[in-house]
Amino acid sequence: MRKEDCFYLGKIAKKFSFKGEVLAYLDTDEPELYENLESVFVECNKHLVPFFIESSSLHKNDFLRIRFEDMTTEEDADAIIGNAIYLPLKLLPKLTGKKFYFHEVIGFEIEDKRCGIIGEIVSVNDTTAQPLFEVLNGDVEMLIPMVDHFIIKIDRENKKVVMDLPEGLVEMYL
Repeated sequence: MRKEDCFYLGKIAKKFSFKGEVLAYLDTDEPELYENLESVFVECNKHLVPFFIESSSLHKNDFLRIRFEDMTTEEDADAIIGNAIYLPLKLLPKLTGKKFYFHEVIGFEIEDKRCGIIGEIVSVNDTTAQPLFEVLNGDVEMLIPMVDHFIIKIDRENKKVVMDLPEGLVEMYL
């Protein structure tokens, strides 16, 4: 399985017991959706390796207590502490309305209510306090804040994000 075909679910945070169980932090608003997984991909040495789940249960909201098959000791668990866990993209729940996954809108055009089409989303920068659309208009790169109030509509059919941006934001770049 390639990382490009998967989404980041979380990471193995710590050991839970002396019998190889671990706690995985789930980076999601709905951890209950992932309580009954059969397997996950664990990133080991930059490769995704399938790990089959013997049992799992939610633990303190954002954590999933996992017993993997063939992991029975603390040493087994130690080997994967801190490793990221992934699932195939096809397991992502479908979003509707103005909700979207960052990877889903790459390649969409941004259409401003006043200025029309302003460019294509080439990536999403979520390392800042406010996530930003990185938009390319010819040779000009624009950073557009992903503020719910600015987003009017996600038009999946026409691959557009329709926005009502503050006056002067687009003009500042062009």
